[in-house]
Amino acid sequence: MSRIKDKYQTAVVPELMKEFGYTSVMQVPKIEKIVVNMGLGDAVLNPKVVEDAVNELTLITGQKPVITKARKSISNFKLREGMVVGAKVTLRGEKMYYFLDKLVSIVLPRVRDFRGTSKDSFDGRGNYTLGLREQLIFPEIKYDDVKKVRGMDIVVVTTAKTDQEGRALLTHLGMPFRK
Repeated sequence: MSRIKDKYQTAVVPELMKEFGYTSVMQVPKIEKIVVNMGLGDAVLNPKVVEDAVNELTLITGQKPVITKARKSISNFKLREGMVVGAKVTLRGEKMYYFLDKLVSIVLPRVRDFRGTSKDSFDGRGNYTLGLREQLIFPEIKYDDVKKVRGMDIVVVTTAKTDQEGRALLTHLGMPFRK
């Protein structure tokens, strides 16, 4: 069992029950899934980009990504319906906990001038979104193999009803929010 899942069951659940006055363990918010998305705007011009992004996301998450395609054509962006615009991975279960553990304890401290993640990136329903500027901060990515530095969005979907509950859950799990 991963460290974060163990910590959630032994320490976080009782603390959140006390903090929010829940009567049942089932009311305590938990993490449902983590979605890692990488936008590939330049894939329109160079199809090889997609392959590199898929390989990098597979290394980072340990799961093969799904390629996302444009739903509509937008002439200003030279975009046709059905063209590749990104790649995403949805993590659940053990892989999700391992990824969160790696993100909190290894990846985020490696960000240059890191002062903590934003407290305001919640969506109103307890889900948290985090943007990373480069994929090089992941230990699995070798600097020499990277052809282009890409950012990615990481969305942590929780069962929390409010942002306050979601923030409390992620804080207890070790997410380094700005003071």
